[in-house]
Amino acid sequence: MTRSIILDCDPGHDDALAILLAAGDPRAELLAITTVAGNQTVEKVTRNARAVCTVAGVEGVTVAQGASRPLVREAIIAPEYHGDSGLDGPDLPEPTVPLDPRGAAELIVRTVMDREPGTVDLVPTGPLTNIALALALEPRLAERVRGVTLMGGAYTRGNRTPAAEFNIIADPEAAAAVFAAPWPVTMVGLDLTHQALADDAFRSRVRALGTPLAGFVEELMEFFTQSYARRGFPAPAVHDLCAVAAVLDPDVMTYRDAFVTVELTGTWTTGMTVTDFEGLLGRPVNTRVAVSLDRDRLWDMTVAAIERLGG
Repeated sequence: MTRSIILDCDPGHDDALAILLAAGDPRAELLAITTVAGNQTVEKVTRNARAVCTVAGVEGVTVAQGASRPLVREAIIAPEYHGDSGLDGPDLPEPTVPLDPRGAAELIVRTVMDREPGTVDLVPTGPLTNIALALALEPRLAERVRGVTLMGGAYTRGNRTPAAEFNIIADPEAAAAVFAAPWPVTMVGLDLTHQALADDAFRSRVRALGTPLAGFVEELMEFFTQSYARRGFPAPAVHDLCAVAAVLDPDVMTYRDAFVTVELTGTWTTGMTVTDFEGLLGRPVNTRVAVSLDRDRLWDMTVAAIERLGG
């Protein structure tokens, strides 16, 4: 079954793989790519999204730039993982993919409202600012989308702070609004994505394709591997790829239901995704939480998408 996707991202090495999967998997209809400040400034990540599409020959997909900062806080970025460009490693081409004049929130609203109800999946893989803005712009969005599958959060520990994952703490007010809205939410958090380490077995399969796009992916992964090695990881976690995979393949992950909310006022825990599997808070379930990954299945679909795009 084909899934119609709006990918809201902040490329980012793992976002780049998410774009390739969404563009190259035959089960995906990539309606639009929207960008948000996160891994780098919004100008840089927007250029990166357009550059990835250019390298991969992705045409006919609308790309729109979104929020340059969180709803109420100061912006944070992650050059320690993604470099000064946000996509260090390969030489990025001058993008040939045009930029839509509309803002991301407007494009998200218009795209969803123009489609049949229940047919569009929102897949945010960066801070949730654009999604919260779109919801504020058009509250009916919550009843029109098929669901929101986000990369962010964790039910154990964070990565930006001991309690908080980067995408959530980058705009916790936006994240809180997304979890509180009456739409189906799937959280693909660190507990799941740290099972998706792009090791040399995966990279060898990509290299074996022998295409220019495969070479581009290998250069991305080489830089990303070095970034993660400095933090003690044997291979980089390709977080954002997992969110797209979750939409396309119901068997690539297993899930548990929970009530999830975002801590906004904790001295040490701001940005924490408080995840209640046991109903201890007495609140109704609002989130499907990814807990285990079929990694071989993820690599199979990713390599196939890169091969299908050619290049």
